[in-house]
Amino acid sequence: MRGSSVRRPRLPGPDRRGGPVRAYLTASAFLACLWASPARAEFTVCNQTLDVVNLAVGQEVDQAFQTDGWWTIGANQCVDVIREELSNRYVYLYATDVFGNVMLDGSTEMCIDKRRFTIRGIDRCWQRGHILARFVEVDTLEQLRWTFFLTGQNR
Repeated sequence: MRGSSVRRPRLPGPDRRGGPVRAYLTASAFLACLWASPARAEFTVCNQTLDVVNLAVGQEVDQAFQTDGWWTIGANQCVDVIREELSNRYVYLYATDVFGNVMLDGSTEMCIDKRRFTIRGIDRCWQRGHILARFVEVDTLEQLRWTFFLTGQNR
C-alpha cells in the first residue's frame, strides 16, 4: 500500500463536483444577482461616431433648469447620464469632440463650464462666469427610459 491516501467516491453529474444540483444552485444564484441588481439607467447616450465625445446634460430639477457635465464617451460606447426614472419630457444635450469642436449644437441656450460642473439656472451665463452653449432638446415623449444615439448627423 502506497501512502495513506483515501479514495473519494465519484459524485454524480457531468462535472463530478455536484452534478445537476450544483448547476441548479449556480443558475439560481445568477438569477438572484440579476434580480437584485440596481435599476438600469433611465437616460443613456450612445456615441455612434468615430470620435470621443464630451457631453453636457440639461434638465429641470426642483423647478429650475440645471446643467451637468462632463461625461466622456468613447467611440461606439454608451454612458448612463440620468440614473433615475425620467420625470421631465425634455432632456437637453450639448456635445463636443476632444478638440472642443461642437458635435451636437441646438437652439436652447444653457450654461456650461470648462471643467466638471453642476450649474443651477440658465440665465446670465457670462455674468456668472460660465460659458453659454446651445443645447439640443430631446423629446422623450414622456417615457420613463430613453436612449439617445449620437450619430454625428444630429445637428
